[in-house]
Amino acid sequence: MKKIITFGEIMLRLSTNAGTRLFQADQLAMHYGGAEANVGVSLSHFGHDVYFVSKVPENSLGRAVESTLKAQGVHTNYLIKGGERLGTYYLEAGVGQRSSQVTYDRAHSSFSQLAIDEIDFDEIFSDAKLFHVSGITAALSPSLKELTLSALKKAKEYGVTTSFDFNYRAKLWSQKEASEAIKSMLPYADICSCGELDAIYLLGIDQADESLDKAAQLKYYYSKIQEMYPNISYMSSTFRNVISTSTNTLQGNFYKDGVLYQSKVHQIDHIVDRVGGGDAFAAGILHGIIEKVPPQQLISFATAASVLKHTVAGDFNVFSPEEVAAFIKSEPGKIVR
Repeated sequence: MKKIITFGEIMLRLSTNAGTRLFQADQLAMHYGGAEANVGVSLSHFGHDVYFVSKVPENSLGRAVESTLKAQGVHTNYLIKGGERLGTYYLEAGVGQRSSQVTYDRAHSSFSQLAIDEIDFDEIFSDAKLFHVSGITAALSPSLKELTLSALKKAKEYGVTTSFDFNYRAKLWSQKEASEAIKSMLPYADICSCGELDAIYLLGIDQADESLDKAAQLKYYYSKIQEMYPNISYMSSTFRNVISTSTNTLQGNFYKDGVLYQSKVHQIDHIVDRVGGGDAFAAGILHGIIEKVPPQQLISFATAASVLKHTVAGDFNVFSPEEVAAFIKSEPGKIVR
């Protein structure tokens, strides 16, 4: 198996039951997760050798994180212990036309105080095949922004394939801050997850001709990004239409060698948990690239993996490649006997 590294913060998620506002709640469901950890768990279930690089406190929550990752098949050799708290966020589950709401409580977390001299990226990347990180990690502190850039540079020194997901979060940093940071990192990325709004507002690309259909517009943005950063070989994103909190449509997009490949449009009804759906898609893309899956088959697999994630609670996607492949071929709602 090929060694894969993901780097980011894993947090405790506390979620309300559907139909309960956060200020009303007298009980909350606990899950652990975070963008890069979620990708790592998915890749582990897809049969890859995954190591998660992070920092958690030396207390019961930190130990729970470690045992949770190990239970999902993710190696914790590079999980540093220290600091005083695990980052937390609260999810108020939406219903119908009311959107879900996230409240962060992650300031001064152990991970946000991670220092560059605590990590030996020479050791980590010496025998690695792939490195994945997102803009969320870079957004958490000035030192983590520098650390993320340093990690991408070091990975390239060791010939490691690099994956960067924009994952822009307005609650973490401004468009200007994100734009400056991401532009400094993209020269070191081989694989990029981003959409049309990222191209316009974070990379400053002129808006596409609105008379073009959505696919043609996205292809235009991807071609412009590749002109700016010819090192990027693959790009991906999804088209999501939110009908209600529990019903969405989802279509995957994958760009390679100037060609845009698209999955079929999936209708997801009823959504159990949308959190982690994008990470499941990103993991499907990475799995396909690593395994040299043909592009059309790759994007069908990645999108189906994301759709399946919407059907389980928690951040993690816990389906095997065989289960994803069977889902692609199956009839919706049919009992598998």
